[in-house]
Order: sequence, then structure tokens, then C-alpha cells
Amino acid sequence: MSTDSAHRGDTTSQRNIPDAHGLSLFERDPDLARVLRVYLGDERYAELEPSLVALGRQAASELDDWALTADKNPPKLVHRNRRGEDIQCLDKHPSYVALERVAYGELGLAALSHTDTKRPSLIKYALTYLFVQAEFGLCCPVSMTDSLTRTLRKFGDAELVDRFLPYLTSRDMDTLYQGAMFMTEQAAGSDIARITTRAYEQDGEWRLAGDKWFCSNVDADLAMVLARADDAPEGMAGIGLFLLPKTLADGTRNRYRIVRLKDKLGTRSMASGEIVLEGATAYLIGDIGRGFQQIADMMNMSRLSNGVRAAGLMRRALSESLHVARHREAFGRRLIDMPLMQRQLLKIMLPAEQARSMFMQISRCLDAADAGDDTAAKLVRILTPLIKFRATRDSRKATADAMEVRGGVGYIEEWPDAKLLRDAHLGSIWEGTSNIVALDVLRAVRRQQTLAPLVSYLHSLLADDGIPDAVRTTLAARVDRVASLVAETADQGDDEIVRQVASALYHLCSAVFLAWEAARQPADARRLALALLVVRHKLTPADPLAPAPAGDEATVVRTLLDESPMAVEQALTLCA
Repeated sequence: MSTDSAHRGDTTSQRNIPDAHGLSLFERDPDLARVLRVYLGDERYAELEPSLVALGRQAASELDDWALTADKNPPKLVHRNRRGEDIQCLDKHPSYVALERVAYGELGLAALSHTDTKRPSLIKYALTYLFVQAEFGLCCPVSMTDSLTRTLRKFGDAELVDRFLPYLTSRDMDTLYQGAMFMTEQAAGSDIARITTRAYEQDGEWRLAGDKWFCSNVDADLAMVLARADDAPEGMAGIGLFLLPKTLADGTRNRYRIVRLKDKLGTRSMASGEIVLEGATAYLIGDIGRGFQQIADMMNMSRLSNGVRAAGLMRRALSESLHVARHREAFGRRLIDMPLMQRQLLKIMLPAEQARSMFMQISRCLDAADAGDDTAAKLVRILTPLIKFRATRDSRKATADAMEVRGGVGYIEEWPDAKLLRDAHLGSIWEGTSNIVALDVLRAVRRQQTLAPLVSYLHSLLADDGIPDAVRTTLAARVDRVASLVAETADQGDDEIVRQVASALYHLCSAVFLAWEAARQPADARRLALALLVVRHKLTPADPLAPAPAGDEATVVRTLLDESPMAVEQALTLCA
């Protein structure tokens, strides 16, 4: 057998170290096609499928190779050229540039939502979900470019939109403008009211002065920046949102400097850094005092993208783990035949599937909200911090468990596991740490009154005739109980249990979404089983000193791990 055939994933001569490199990440994930059909419909899905097939193969091969290379060769900050001229540019590795060309150019991930507003946002997120299984770091600039464009179109002056939109939505790398969001300062992370960056008017222009401490995609062509206007009130009332161009209209560099790049645990391929604003020209977006409210829309879209990325990382971790478990033998048995390994694989699969259902439902609601549905807007408002809070934390554990499935080899940087684990840890910090985002879930309940619309929506999904009565009864009871807990916590302002409450609400929503998806796939009850497993393991009290009987769930779990269709009767055994 040739070395090449072994590298493509032929395991007949790899019983010790199974390698899935080159095996399509789309074709190894049969549930993705099934669930996308539910949300997109047959016609839309048929249009998308060729792109998914091509990307699945590409992500498993050259994209994966480029990502691993870019991870080991992070960008370098070049201050001057050899003649001593101040040029302030990044030297990006060719592998990262190749990834940019695919993401921005070939796939158009940053442009899709703005060049065809009738296209379901799920198409963009489905492609991102596959792409991120190869490369996580680049998805931050892509997401920020997309969300900056959305915020500019929503709140910016028509002149600014007309000037910059063609560049932000370009799929030509020579004309593309990438986007970023510069908020964080040393003393002002999540506490936006403490921002000290100044905004002042000079010669009929707004100028910015101050330091920004953590700027991802630091060399972006355009960045949304929060700053405090001189003579404005203290607190949030003095904060404005500004559009900061890297290059001015006359072609000269704007007046800010990149001080240094960050040496990060993960997302090493993408440049994050610190900047000093030295009277930089910027354009006011909206009104002073509305800055945070306006950038919150951009931040929430980044949070949703973060949830999609977390789901993608968990799916890659699961795909790798399933391949190893199916092809690795120990003590005369395949790993997947061992009960303990089955339990470990389920602990990766369950949160991966929860996150997948969450982002697909949020995408569905987002399209309705953008079309003017106020109720859908409330659903997006609460579901977005939920997925950011829980899925990003779940991905940290899922990727760690996947590394353990592969064993010592998984700890070696030649394999994908270490990069997955390092990248996953950023998700729960980006756009608000877990504590901040969990608090935002309750803020959405208190200020935007989102709980009642969410409860009504969950009950409406459970009314689907395809959901068995026993499952409907089980889930409906938990909807009411969790809703009561959320409402009581919001009324009392009890922040001590907010993480527990947000987790319960996330698990509840994902279980309902899984059950609804199952109702739309009557020939396969896999997602019904997953919904019931969420209820059993995430929403039902368990006595750690009274373990479940040996063999309980075993048949259902094995069918899930085989990724083969399941009968409704088999799934309903979990109702017992």
C-alpha cells in the first residue's frame, strides 16, 4: 500500500494509529445533511449540497494542512522596511493567505448575507460550520467583517454605507476590506462604561486618542471603535461608536500604531494586538450615547458566530474520535465496542448536537427578525447569549475528551486535537466571558421581556404532531418548570445561580429543538433519542451514589454512535 493511500485515511495498515486525514468532513457527518433539509427545505438544500460536498473534502485535506501550518507560523509585525520607512504591516504566512482566499473569495462567507438578503443565513452558517472544522482563527476576522457590515448598514449614514459597502462585500482579495471591533482597554473589558479612549472634533472631523488593549484582526481595513466624547456625560451616556479606517482617502496611513502582537494560546494564525490611537480620523455612527447599544448588535452577531464555531469544533472532535474508536483495537476489541468508550463518545456527541440544533434555530429566528418579526427578535436576543455561554464551554471539554480518545498521539501537535483544544478555550472569553454572558441572558429577560415569547415558541414547537405524546408531555413539563426558575431568578436579581439557570434554559431549548427536528424526519428518530438523553443527563436530578443499571441506554447509544437511522420505538425506551 502506498504512503499516499494511508495518508488519505485507509486504515487497513493503520490499526495502531488511525488517520482520517482526507476523509470528507461532510460525508463523515450524515446528520448534517439530514438536519439542513429540515431547515432549508429540499430545494434550497439541493442548491447548497454541491458546495458542502466540495468544502467537506477540501476542509479535510488542504484546508486542514494550511491551518496546521499557519498555526505554527503566526503573523509577524513589520514596523519598517529596509530603507527605514514606517510601514506598519503584517507578514502573514502563505498558508493563512490561502485560507483567506477560500473564506472571503471562494466561499464569500463575509459577503453572503449582504449580497443576497433573501438567502437564508443558515447557508452562511452551514459553510462556516464546515470551514471552522479545519480553521478556527480566520473565522474571527470573517465574522467581524460580516457583522461590521451589518452594523454599518443598520446604523451608518447612507454616504458611509455607499462608500464602504462595495469593499466590505468584495470577493476579490485585492479590493476586499476586512473588518474588526476594537473595544477592550486595560481597565475596560466587559465594563464598557470605564472606556477612556477620547473622541474629539477637530477641523470638522472626529478624532480618536487612547489605547486599545485587545484588537483581533488588528490590521483590519475598517474597525468599529467605542470611545468617550469630550464634554459628554459620564458612564454609557458619553460613549459613541466610530468607524475607524486604516487608510485615509488620500492613501496615507491613519494616525494609529500597532504596538505589538499578542502571543496567544490558540488562534495563533490570526493577528491580535494592541494599538495606540494618536488623533486618528474616524466617522461617528449614530449618536453619542448610543454607542454600546449599536455595537451590541455587532457583538451579538459575533456571539452567534462564536456558537457556530463552537459547534463546528465539537463536531470535528467527534468525527476524529469516532474514526479512532472504530479503527483502533486494544485488548482484542475495537474501542467503540467498549462500554466506557461509548460513554465518553456520547459525552462529546451530545453537546455537539445540542449546539448544532441551537445555531440552526437561532438562524431561523434571525431571518424572521430581520424581516421585521418583533417576536423573533426577542428570541434571537435571548438565544444568542445562551449559545455563546454554554456551547463555548462545552467545546472546551468535548475537545479535551477527544484528545483523550486518541491517547498520547492526540497530545502531539502534528495531529488536529491539540489545536482544537487550544482554539476552543478562546470561545468562552471572546465577546464576554461566561459570567458576563450568563448575566446577559437574565438581562434579556428583565429588560427585553424575552422569556414569555421563548416559552410560547417552545410550546408551539412541541405541538408538532410528529412528536410522540410521551416526549411532548416530558418536555412540556420541563418547559414550565425551567421557565418558572428563570422568572423567579430574574425577579429576585439572584446572580449567584445565574449560570445554573442559564445552563438549564440552554439544555431545555436544545432538547425541544432536537425533538422538533426529529418530528420532521419521521424515518429516523436519532434526534428524538438525543432530546431524551438531554432530559435524562442535563435536566433530571441524579444521585451520584446510585448509578444507572448496567446496560441502560447501551443499545440506543450504540445506534447513535454508528450514525445509522433509529426507530421511534427504540428512542422511546429512554422515556422509561
